[in-house]
Amino acid sequence: MEERLVFKNAFESVVDNKEEAADLSFRADLISALVDYFDDRGWKQADISEALGIPQPRVSELTRGKIHMFSADRLIGYLARLGVRLKPSFDQHKIVCEVEMTEAA
Repeated sequence: MEERLVFKNAFESVVDNKEEAADLSFRADLISALVDYFDDRGWKQADISEALGIPQPRVSELTRGKIHMFSADRLIGYLARLGVRLKPSFDQHKIVCEVEMTEAA
């Protein structure tokens, strides 16, 4: 019988440990959320650059999903600039994450 590898997280197949896979997955999710946010507003790279206070080449890396170029801290900071706060908490035997949106600064 042929043995198959099964992964709960696609990144587990390309890195050596679950912690690194979880970090990559989290950063990929944050980038995806940011790109969806920009698309929803019809923003061009110049709009994104101005809103996040970063140069256009960095915007290009972000919108192209270059996960390795951004730390989770940096991505959470970008969300904060847009008025988004992630609020994790523990509730009934599980960790949940609420998202609070305020007006961007």
